[in-house]
Amino acid sequence: MGYLSRSLTDSGQPDLSYKPNISRNITSRLLTISVGFFAIISVLPLFLVLSYIIIKGGSKLSLQLFLETPPPPGLEGGGIGSALMGTLILTVIAALVAIPVGVGGGIYLAEYSRGKRFSQFVRFGTNVLSGVPSIISGVFIYGTVVVLSNWLFQRSFSAIAGGLALSILMIPTIIKTTDEGLKLVPEDLRRGAFGVGASRFITVMRITLPSAFPSIATGIVLGIARAAGETAPLIFTASFSYFWPARSFGDFWSEGLLSPISSLSVLIYNFAGMPYDLQQELAWVASFVLVIMILILNLVARWLARLTTR
Repeated sequence: MGYLSRSLTDSGQPDLSYKPNISRNITSRLLTISVGFFAIISVLPLFLVLSYIIIKGGSKLSLQLFLETPPPPGLEGGGIGSALMGTLILTVIAALVAIPVGVGGGIYLAEYSRGKRFSQFVRFGTNVLSGVPSIISGVFIYGTVVVLSNWLFQRSFSAIAGGLALSILMIPTIIKTTDEGLKLVPEDLRRGAFGVGASRFITVMRITLPSAFPSIATGIVLGIARAAGETAPLIFTASFSYFWPARSFGDFWSEGLLSPISSLSVLIYNFAGMPYDLQQELAWVASFVLVIMILILNLVARWLARLTTR
């Protein structure tokens, strides 16, 4: 019967086999190839940047670089040890400020607001704050904390000011992920807790927060990853230093947090434009280390996100 109808098989059923030569299948293949080509183009800059940073910075990496401070312009030797420590200190300060505020704000929006006008204002403000350029947070902290500390204590740039500037960038991400994570908790869990006499506070602390922990942790890690790579806020707040944050643990609490501190991002900004080969090499090494740190944080965030979907 094949010569009687091309659309029927020998058994009389419709012929559903793939026909590569018809126009719609040719168009589908062309569109698939186009989409794949544009996807490769979109990912290609990432691989080129990573490859170039690995070639320029990874080849110069050594253990000694993590044990020394950045050298002044024109001098030999030195490393990125103090800048790496400064980045960690600034990130910890920012996390200590942003995590309680962000998680608390997300809990209020998800558990206590009930669609009131104030909660709508908080959500609108969070969306606006997440889109504000990072340099604005640095200028704000400079105009408040840095200028005020200079007037009161005769101190200007400090690690605390830098951490506060970075915390402003972290708070919107943490609020959003906490809010959305708590909304994903089944309502039956809350009703069950209320049914056995638990208060709303106990329900939040014992039921909803533990259930939404992977989502909240993902937002925290993403916020830290964003803050760790920022440069503009730190130029106005933490400035830069060629020395270790403190010579001893006691000096760290009394002097280190209240003095200018170095960071990887500002080191890259300062050294990349210097006309000295050593400083430019250290800038590439710092770029490599910073990219690896942010890559690890993003991988941790994706791993936590997978825990949420299970």
